[in-house]
Amino acid sequence: MQSWFRPLAIAVAASLPLVAQANDRLSVYAWAEYLPDSVLTDFTKETGVKVDYATFDSNEALYAKLKLLQTSGASESYDLIFPSSYMLSKMAREGMLQPLDKSKLPHFEQLEPSLLDREFDPGNRFSVPYAFGSTAIAINRDELADAEVDAWADLWDSRWQGQLMLTDDIRENFQMALLTLGHSANSKDAGEIKAAYEKLQALKDNVLLYNSDNPRMPYVTGEASIGLIWSDQAYKTQQDGMNLEYIYPEEGAIFWVDSAAIPGNAKSVDAAHQFIDFLMRPEIAARIIEELGIAVPNQGAKALLPAEVAENQVLFPSGETVAKGHFQDDLGDEVLAVYEEHWVRLRAN
Repeated sequence: MQSWFRPLAIAVAASLPLVAQANDRLSVYAWAEYLPDSVLTDFTKETGVKVDYATFDSNEALYAKLKLLQTSGASESYDLIFPSSYMLSKMAREGMLQPLDKSKLPHFEQLEPSLLDREFDPGNRFSVPYAFGSTAIAINRDELADAEVDAWADLWDSRWQGQLMLTDDIRENFQMALLTLGHSANSKDAGEIKAAYEKLQALKDNVLLYNSDNPRMPYVTGEASIGLIWSDQAYKTQQDGMNLEYIYPEEGAIFWVDSAAIPGNAKSVDAAHQFIDFLMRPEIAARIIEELGIAVPNQGAKALLPAEVAENQVLFPSGETVAKGHFQDDLGDEVLAVYEEHWVRLRAN
């Protein structure tokens, strides 16, 4: 899941977590609509551990709150968090996470090998992949039946003036622009980043709105018929009966992985390991996929799914599509500051 750059300081200071500190309570900090209530209830029934569930709407909100708790001497803590890959790497680099005890995770072997030992967490020392997905192009085929769109570059066509729905996300917007220019989606080159900013400026006339709170809603309400969307939101919209096509662009889609990780100041560490392993059980992972439309990288779960779900290319793209895609890397604070400076300027104009 993605979302970037929101005003955080006031929200963080005003809303510190009311989190559990006993071993019979587990404090989880995750995205909204990310864990089914039935899964939380069943975990409590089986283990006696009550789950306290709080939500964030961006990786930066997660980082800011966790950083505040860990540097302020607060007695409160979260026990389990779900950062995206680039933020996981940043947190690990800054010593904000604690290593996992794999001996307490017997279902680790169920995970999809292609998403293990990635560059954002070599050897999965700090994390277990929970969900993965992509950002690509959405088209409402009831409104734009004959529109030919195959690439990110096609979104710059003047026929889309005032029509595009873009995610409110620095990295996704810049990656899209960088890819149309033939650069790396994770460029650290100041000149290339500036060129991408200028490319995005040229796209402004086509932009109708930015939305990362619920990117599918502009399509559902008819406000927008073309633009960006996350794969899980596209799948949900299709399941609701809307004729929304999800297009993997020629330059490659943007892929992301959200992982379960334990903060360095977590109190209920054993319960956190229990919950992570519970989520990796094939029958639990399959239920999460079917109930929420989230792609969970669990081989055993996929075998339990109906064919129409297991073979759905929005949720589970082909190996070729994934290989052609671009995962988000941790770029380092100095480079991210350059992106942020350009993003503020872009959105202010």
